[in-house]
Amino acid sequence: MKHRSTRDAVEDLRRGGWLVECTDEVDANLEMAEIQRRVYANGGPAVLFSRVRGCRFPMVSNLFGSLEQARYLFRHTLESVRRLIELKLDPQALPRRPWRYKSAPLTALRMLPRFCRSGAVQAQRCGLDELPQLKCWPDDGGAFVTLPQVLSADPRQPHNLMQANLGMYRVQLSGNDYDPQHEVGLHYQIHRGIGVHHRAAMESEQPLRVAVTVGGAPAMTLSAVMPLPEGLSELTFAGALAGRRIGMIRSSDLAPTYADADFAIVGDVQLSTTKPEGPFGDHLGYYSLEHPFPVLRVRHVYHRKDAIWPFTVVGRPPQEDTTFGELIHELTGPIIPSVIPGVQAVNAVDAAGVHPLLLAVGSERYMPYLEEQQPQELLTQANAILGNGQLSLAKYLMIVNGADDQQLDIHNIPAFLSHLLRRIDWRRDLHFQTQTTIDTLDYSGSGFNRGSKLVLAASGAVKRTLPTELPPDFSLPDGFVNPKVVAPGILAITGPPYSRANADEATDANGAMNRFVNGLDTDHPINQFPWITVCDDADFAAANLNNWLWVSFTRSNPATDVYGIGSETVAKHWGCRGSLVLDARRKPHHAPPLIEDAETLRRVDARATRGDALAKYL
Repeated sequence: MKHRSTRDAVEDLRRGGWLVECTDEVDANLEMAEIQRRVYANGGPAVLFSRVRGCRFPMVSNLFGSLEQARYLFRHTLESVRRLIELKLDPQALPRRPWRYKSAPLTALRMLPRFCRSGAVQAQRCGLDELPQLKCWPDDGGAFVTLPQVLSADPRQPHNLMQANLGMYRVQLSGNDYDPQHEVGLHYQIHRGIGVHHRAAMESEQPLRVAVTVGGAPAMTLSAVMPLPEGLSELTFAGALAGRRIGMIRSSDLAPTYADADFAIVGDVQLSTTKPEGPFGDHLGYYSLEHPFPVLRVRHVYHRKDAIWPFTVVGRPPQEDTTFGELIHELTGPIIPSVIPGVQAVNAVDAAGVHPLLLAVGSERYMPYLEEQQPQELLTQANAILGNGQLSLAKYLMIVNGADDQQLDIHNIPAFLSHLLRRIDWRRDLHFQTQTTIDTLDYSGSGFNRGSKLVLAASGAVKRTLPTELPPDFSLPDGFVNPKVVAPGILAITGPPYSRANADEATDANGAMNRFVNGLDTDHPINQFPWITVCDDADFAAANLNNWLWVSFTRSNPATDVYGIGSETVAKHWGCRGSLVLDARRKPHHAPPLIEDAETLRRVDARATRGDALAKYL
């Protein structure tokens, strides 16, 4: 089935056994989000909430609850999209296998968006305050749209759909200083296409027209998060995945608006005006705090007659957006080598919050005759990765030579870490960028959007065996306790609480980390473990690999938090002869982690005892 609306998708999922309906009244304030988190964690299907407290619109969550469910939604178009990607990689495949690619011309035609005079989304109007007021975490600054499709028109070519940008940028519906009937907050960050349009509008003194749509074909939701090259409209991918050309309503004074959406909020961005937006519980597992962001002055709010409001919940991975990442990788993974020569595969690690940790398999192609391999071309490829779109937001990039193990699976994270740690030379293979940009949502750095990056490159023969047990009879400096083996070669240690009284922003006032690394020489048995993470709770970090990934890479800034036993700087290159030590303790400038509301937990616990179709997923 090729869906036009959220209701089409809901009924399709119902027929396929991928949906449960909750007919009891549910509160969009915290309760609905808690239900969604549990349903996703327990492998549940989509959930239709037909009675929303204080709101006349039904809501649906978990539309992309699993990779299998997402494939079901796109079952009629996924194969044609894959074949189009195959032709992109190898155009000569068409004359060799014309029957396999017979549908390619039609798929290519569907990629062209089209203008229309009107659409189903314009059937009715309502006020901003009538829209569902979803609040996911106790300290969120208000209600947010969590699955928005934000389309901005290039002010120099407002009716050129191929120059339009479609993105999923956070939209705050209420709270803070917004006029509840006429304003919403737009949170968009660096390396986002709408920012290019915003600058063009300011330079040309033209209005920046924006349409925020919600719902419609699920293909539009996925397309809004697709990492497409700059200049290639997401509407083209949406058409291929939806199985039809995307219809956009043309207006003389409004942004092009998705005709089949369930809801549309249309207006103009106030070019020189910002207002506080946030806080908001985000995908790193912490709150992104209140900051000034652009404001959309709303002119109209439309909705379909049979509108359903789709939503998701953002928080520490895995969440529903994990499925987005899996499906995007499935579709675009084969393209990586053609975009970045020499790079065979890339994995933005979901458990580490996506942007904090990037894994890559590269190639050492140019000097295979060398007896001793070391990272050379890998460093060129690492720079290319860090200069490519949203990959540039990576904070830690681990890259290895694929020729060292041709069976290495980049999605097998334990195997990848072992491969790297057995080969890396801490004296040579660490490469820092000390003053640069990081993800807007990451508060581990030195300021808003400011932090550092670290490339860890490994190539060549195995240098060490990774221990799986603690060495006997060793001691640690005072204040450091409870060493726990996380994985082969990786140790977590509980450190003293971080403090920074009367100290520089980047300095640990207690000098605890310097005391740790200076108190252990390179002959200490702890150096059998090449990687040590110092954290607030070693038991938690070592409980499973996902905990260690989350703690280590969301709570550290490479330039200030990487230490080493036996460290030295040679020709401005920093390295160490013993263990690499990462300070992943929480610091005063970090954002607070997300914690559920106790009363909401009790209410949802009570729902779990009812024995209905939803209860078994709670």
